[in-house]
Amino acid sequence: MSSLPLIIVNPASASGATGEAWPGVASAVRRHFGPFEVAFTQIGGGATEIAEREARAGRKLVIACGGDGTISEVANGILRAGAGARTELGLLPSGTGGDFRRTLKIPARAADAARHLREGSTRVMDAGRVRFMNPRGEEESRFFVNVASFGMGGDVINRVKSRSGPAAGAARLLGGKASFAAAALQAALTFEKPAVRVSLDGGPQSQLTVANFCVANARYFGGGMKIAPDAKVDDGRFDVVAVGDVSSLKVLANSYRLYLGTHLGMREVRHALARLVRAEPAGPDPVNLELDGELVGRLPAEFELLPGALRVRSPK
Repeated sequence: MSSLPLIIVNPASASGATGEAWPGVASAVRRHFGPFEVAFTQIGGGATEIAEREARAGRKLVIACGGDGTISEVANGILRAGAGARTELGLLPSGTGGDFRRTLKIPARAADAARHLREGSTRVMDAGRVRFMNPRGEEESRFFVNVASFGMGGDVINRVKSRSGPAAGAARLLGGKASFAAAALQAALTFEKPAVRVSLDGGPQSQLTVANFCVANARYFGGGMKIAPDAKVDDGRFDVVAVGDVSSLKVLANSYRLYLGTHLGMREVRHALARLVRAEPAGPDPVNLELDGELVGRLPAEFELLPGALRVRSPK
């Protein structure tokens, strides 16, 4: 096993822009970070398989080059290998959302991110594990490091990933943040808010109608929305944020508050801290679930906080 860091590159990230930019990124990383080895993903979930294999073999630093989905896959591989205490996760951001890097204050520019990889310190952080129903109707378990959500967030991600309509045009012209904003505008006008039953830390169930429900380990999701402004990745608790039965007009009128992180003061928004969250549909329609910016399945789901599960290279 090589002692060099391994960079796992998802060339399909950011609609293929990561692959196109890789030669320049690689040059910047060699110049500002030093020597490394590289592996390119070929299929969805490939980063998880590579990271798990390398972590089991004893690789000390595995770096994710891609968006939030790629970062999540690499973290899943490390955690599936049971190597969270010995294999460090590094970030070389490139993707549509870039939400997890915002919480860790990792810059988007490759040269700056490479310097942080070289000069940064090791930070022990929490992770989440969620059990849910996958699209085949089977129970599945995955880890997440940023935000898990159900409600309108899944519809927004589906629109961004499909690259159709205004979201696609915004992505090409203005980048990821505009892509998510355009998709959120579409979703706010058409999304039918589901009724769900939720319990926190084993307490009694509450029935809610939600525009969106977030179980947050970090602060941002949806291309820069500061959904959990007080979240800390190392405090041993999820920040649970429920945006309730808000009209489309009010969602649009207050969308700026999501980016500023001032929405917690709204009457329709609830905020709590918890280590265990259970959620199930309260009606006949399926409720889609997204983890770290990827649609993975649907409710029912159980979200469990894993304190100090992962080590990540972050700025000092």
